[in-house]
Amino acid sequence: MNLILIAIIVANALFSYKGFNDHSFFRKYEFHMGSVRSGEQIRVLSSGFLHADIAHLAFNMITLYFFAPVVIAYMGEFLFVIVYFGSLIFGSLLTIMFHKDDYNYRAVGASGAVTGILYSAILLRPDMMLGLFFIIPIPAYLFGILYLLYSIYGMKAKNDNIVSHGTFWRYYRWLFDNSYY
Repeated sequence: MNLILIAIIVANALFSYKGFNDHSFFRKYEFHMGSVRSGEQIRVLSSGFLHADIAHLAFNMITLYFFAPVVIAYMGEFLFVIVYFGSLIFGSLLTIMFHKDDYNYRAVGASGAVTGILYSAILLRPDMMLGLFFIIPIPAYLFGILYLLYSIYGMKAKNDNIVSHGTFWRYYRWLFDNSYY
């Protein structure tokens, strides 16, 4: 396994573990719109290393673990890091765009970064086969569609306590709603 990938997973685990056990640490580094708007931009990045709970952390890191090697193999380590952090920051910036007037909005999670890696891997290898629940073989592009549908469900169910894949869906919807035909 790649050392950069291991470093990202370990950083997420350590930062999240600290947040699980230290409420003031969690509050200091989570994405909080009021704090970001008052100048604490570090939260745009730091919130991507905090997770709401162990299941949230595990889901994101397992997804990263499976899809990152494809991106690294096709694009190299440097571009992998660019895609990861670019997606993390882009997800947070979209969150700012959609919640700019909600000063109480809070979010955590690496889901934006992981989604960027996931969809990069699918674009690079759309013929790749995956095991749904590690058993049922499905094409990667179908997994991507299912992942998007899950994100839409989460967004509609108001599960917005994480910076999620739903943020990307909102962006695409915003583009569609604001495009000129």
